[in-house]
Parts: sequence; C-alpha cells; structure tokens
Amino acid sequence: MNPVRFAFLTVVFAIASCAQPAPAPVAEVAPASTYKDAEYTVQAILYHQFGSEYRALCYQAYNLATERLLAKVKANPKSKLAIITDLDETVVDNSYYNAWLVSQGSGYNPETWKEWTAQRKATIVPGSKAFFDLADSLGVTIFYVSNRGVDEYDATLANLQALGLPQLDSTHFYLKTTTSGKEERRQAIYAQGYEVALYLGDNLNDFAKDFEKQNNERRHELTDSLKGKFGAEYIVLPNAIYGEWEVALYNYNHELSPAQKDSIRKSVLKAY
Repeated sequence: MNPVRFAFLTVVFAIASCAQPAPAPVAEVAPASTYKDAEYTVQAILYHQFGSEYRALCYQAYNLATERLLAKVKANPKSKLAIITDLDETVVDNSYYNAWLVSQGSGYNPETWKEWTAQRKATIVPGSKAFFDLADSLGVTIFYVSNRGVDEYDATLANLQALGLPQLDSTHFYLKTTTSGKEERRQAIYAQGYEVALYLGDNLNDFAKDFEKQNNERRHELTDSLKGKFGAEYIVLPNAIYGEWEVALYNYNHELSPAQKDSIRKSVLKAY
C-alpha cells in the first residue's frame, strides 16, 4: 500500500475510534401549569374499582354490622331502634365520578357532582343492601343522613329505588341544607325518641361532631379515645379516594391551587 495512503487511513481510524455516540434526548419536564388535578387519586380509584381487598373490607364491615345489630335487637326487643347511615361510599359507590374527574383533569366541583348524581348511576357498596334489608325485616328504622343537597333528593331517591334499598320515603332522609356538619340532623333523630343501634359511614364526621374541623393529629387522638366504639357502635367503610383526612392536610383551606395541594401532600409524607 502506498505509504501516504496508509498514513491517511490510520488518522481516519484513530479519529473514528475517539468519537462518542450522540447523547439520548432528555425528556422534557412538564411545566407546573399543566399539573392535572385529581391525577393523584388514580391509585385509590383503581383500588375501589378493582381491588378484591376493598370488597372484602366492605363485606367485613357489613358482616360485623349484622352481628352487632342482631345482638342489639335481641337485647332490646322493645326498644325503638334506629340506624344512622351515610350514603356516599357507605351505601353507594360514586368512584365513577372520581374517575371522570381524572379524565377531565379537574377536581371536585359541586356543579359537576350534581350532574353526576342526576344520572342516578351510583352502584351498591358490597354488603350494604343485604344489611339494610335485614334491618328493615327486624323493624329497625333506617335514617339516611347524607351531605347530598336537598336539591338532589329526587335523583337520589330514584337511584336508591333502582338499587332496591328499603325505607325510602322522605321521612328517612336527612340531606344537607346549610351545613355539612351532621350533628343537628342527628339531634333531630334523637328527639324522636330513637335509640341508635349503629352508625355507619366512611368519614369520622359521620359518627360524632368532635371530629369536625380538626387537624389529623387531633383526629388520631379522638379516634384512640373512642377505640371501644369502632366495631361496636361505629362501623367504618373504607374510602381512600377522598375524605376529611385529606382536607385536614390543607388546614381546611379551600383556596389552595391543585399544585399547592400536591406540594403539601408530598411534604407531609413520613419517610425513613
């Protein structure tokens, strides 16, 4: 080979051996303005809709409620017994609305909530219908104490009728008028001379006014102080999608932006 050509090729190969591959493109980070509210609830919604463990917890709660109710009826055969129960995520499942919020990239809104309830498509929480049918057959009065608005009564009634739930005349409904606190409505039931055998709910506010507007540390303290009531008088249904526990994280500040709420949620996580 020509010495000059050989030298030229040697230089070319040397340069090629030193060349580095082009770096992979760096993924573009989405700006904060594109943060999607409700996206963080996806895992919880999936748990409600697909988790057999969620269904098991519901059956467990209603099995326990059945045992407690039978015992109380047997012990108080002549008493004017009643049950006070929440509706949403206690008797009926609204996870479809929460899934819709994710698809829209938006958070809870009273107007879109009413659009959902107007469709009358909430489904039954596992175990609830059998329990309330039993209560009805035992002559126990059922009071549906819900924070659905009074203007949602007709749609709510039609939805529950379609699900075959008992005791659905207007005297059994205590819906929200001016406040989400339920104590005044509970007192109205007590005033009728009822002995409440059981309270059912997915939020501790469904059981006692002491939990209202408290931070989570105080809610823990109250829960511990009332531990004997859970499973005996208070029957709690699982709800990982929403609740007072989350609002308490934000110190009940409803003006926070979705990004601010996300920042708070991450900042309070307890890691090792």
